[in-house]
Amino acid sequence: MPRFPLAGFSQGQHESFTRESPRPAILWSVAMLRPNHSPIKGVSKMSRSRITLAAVAAVAAMVVAPAAASAKPIITISGSTSVAPLTSKLLKSFLTTSAGKNKATFKVFQGGSDVGIADVSAGRVTIGQSSRDLKSSDAGGLTWNKIARDALCVAVNNSNGVSNLTTAQVQGIFGGTIRNWSDVAGSGKTGSINLYVRTAASGTQDAFGKLFMGTTSVTSSAAQKASNGLVQSSIQSDPNGIGYVSFDFLGGIKATQYQGVACSLTNAKSGAYSAVRNFWMVTRGAPTGVAATFISWIQTSSAAKKIIAAGWVPLV
Repeated sequence: MPRFPLAGFSQGQHESFTRESPRPAILWSVAMLRPNHSPIKGVSKMSRSRITLAAVAAVAAMVVAPAAASAKPIITISGSTSVAPLTSKLLKSFLTTSAGKNKATFKVFQGGSDVGIADVSAGRVTIGQSSRDLKSSDAGGLTWNKIARDALCVAVNNSNGVSNLTTAQVQGIFGGTIRNWSDVAGSGKTGSINLYVRTAASGTQDAFGKLFMGTTSVTSSAAQKASNGLVQSSIQSDPNGIGYVSFDFLGGIKATQYQGVACSLTNAKSGAYSAVRNFWMVTRGAPTGVAATFISWIQTSSAAKKIIAAGWVPLV
């Protein structure tokens, strides 16, 4: 499963969070050693070599030591495309606090919950992000740090008139037994139902199966997408499309009610809406250093709670 950056970054890039950029001190010192400089009048070749070495030593004393002294740890994060937007918002606030400012550089990648869990288990990243709960098949030795909860919504194109879906209808549509919109009351449509779902590495796919599908499997004919954003854009451009996304990805598409309850932030927080799952930051063993400080800040600070409450469900 490929890793890819946050929305808005081109392939091969990632989002880095830091309060300052390091100066190119080493590059500057190497530039001083270019061999094209004119010789100094009256100085032999050997003497010039000694002067050059002395200059290098002086440069090293002035620029290498300060660079080492100011070096900051790099915290790498990969995994869930559902958790990534929340992490982005949280990091921007954390890095302005006394606990986070100038303490570390954060780099955030995506790729799906299974990718994040595999990465942190193998030591490739500091934190793996997951929008699904622990599985028996997951590696041991990991610490699952809950940071928030999230509403998972069934969504259709804005032109679709359907307002509510029952459990039987969701299972029939995504299971492949209901294939035409003419068989869905209130849709105001005819024609085939086009399904957009997540890939097997996705925590959203796992949560959808547990929260909506029960023992019914999602049909293999559904188009699999690697991120919430891709499902969102597919539904937005397809009048006959339907899929499921994290609440934060409802822009430009319409969430249906589920069992008569709207997929809204208010209903998710009150417990009236049942399709709510956990967000996790997974570490290899107990978190340490700046990573531990960041996770603790998310779980306990009023600033983090306010950010979470704006689009997700805070921990009680």
